[in-house]
Amino acid sequence: MTSSSTPSRKALSKIASSRLQKELAEWQVGPPAGFNYRVSDNLQRWVIEVGGAAGTLYAGETYQLQVDFPEHYPMEAPQVIFLNPAPMHPHIYSNGHICLDILYDSWSPAMTVSSVCISILSMLSSSPAKQRPQDNDRYVRNCRNGRSPKETRWWFHDDKV
Repeated sequence: MTSSSTPSRKALSKIASSRLQKELAEWQVGPPAGFNYRVSDNLQRWVIEVGGAAGTLYAGETYQLQVDFPEHYPMEAPQVIFLNPAPMHPHIYSNGHICLDILYDSWSPAMTVSSVCISILSMLSSSPAKQRPQDNDRYVRNCRNGRSPKETRWWFHDDKV
């Protein structure tokens, strides 16, 4: 999925809009280390710059996360993907989809954009090797036509990286 292919979205609910405005204000005061977000006029889609942590395989590298917020955020998880080029990682597909349980089955309304970003950076930082998931080619082929990662039935079997 690229930034030009968007999931069909409804406008944010009043609760979602209030929550995102609060998170945005907190982010502007103190963003998580290694992340940068430039405010735009689209509260429903954030593009966040991610800097690889020092002392990791990704040190000195920069990537972009695209976060799309659903109508009922935070009761429903945002869709989070890496824009091209996505980092080489055992849980990140070449189309930017991320296999991370908190983005799907383990989502909690208590989570924030900051906590999601920190979890993604932690996942990147713990990787012992830069490589794609074993099923990358098959998965990406099956995701043509803008399929959302939220439509995938993920199998969370590896919590080592």
